[in-house]
Amino acid sequence: MITVRKAAERGQADFGWLKSRHTFSFGNYYDPRYMGVSALRVINDDRVTPGQGFATHGHRDMEIISYVISGTIAHKDSYGHVKDLPAGEFQLMSAGSGIYHSEFNPSATEPLHFLQIWIQPAITGGVPGYQQKAFAQTEALTAVVTPDGRDGTLQIKQDVTVYRLILAASEQLTLPLTSTRTLYLHLIGGELELNGSKLSTSDGISITDEQLLTVNANNDVEALVFDLP
Repeated sequence: MITVRKAAERGQADFGWLKSRHTFSFGNYYDPRYMGVSALRVINDDRVTPGQGFATHGHRDMEIISYVISGTIAHKDSYGHVKDLPAGEFQLMSAGSGIYHSEFNPSATEPLHFLQIWIQPAITGGVPGYQQKAFAQTEALTAVVTPDGRDGTLQIKQDVTVYRLILAASEQLTLPLTSTRTLYLHLIGGELELNGSKLSTSDGISITDEQLLTVNANNDVEALVFDLP
């Protein structure tokens, strides 16, 4: 089964300094049809004006992934991590038993555009953790987050693997699928066809009970692919 989530139909919030589009119910946006997919609970497409950001706030029992599309995030948390997260890098914060952090756009001129992703952990509590890394894209599909941290990937407390997909125009990718797993794809940029469904920038698609995944890039494409339990 294939379910397309069109970009224009997402929830939205506009605070002036922050413009956000919500793939799933979040904050003041609630739609019982869109409460997440499997362990994937949040995909927020956030744009932050220069010099602004999220004040210190807390999380617990959530795996929070940030991926910067353009600009830089200045991160600071209650466990002493003070980091800059530039475009193209991934951050994974395991909130565990509780952590406070702030996220800020340190630039006076450049907007910040990033994805904020929440995944529900299989194990709650525990000491919070912080990981950050840039990944070379040596093939179309590159694992960036895995349950076991294999091959230098960021390690998550859930049976979830996150891939970055990059295809050039007219390239095709074909993958066998497992019937017991769910895939979710969020298209960061470009246009593609996936098992006959057409997607444009910021569209999403959920795939279950399919035997084969065929992706055709109509132009240069970047996406995140979530392999979910």
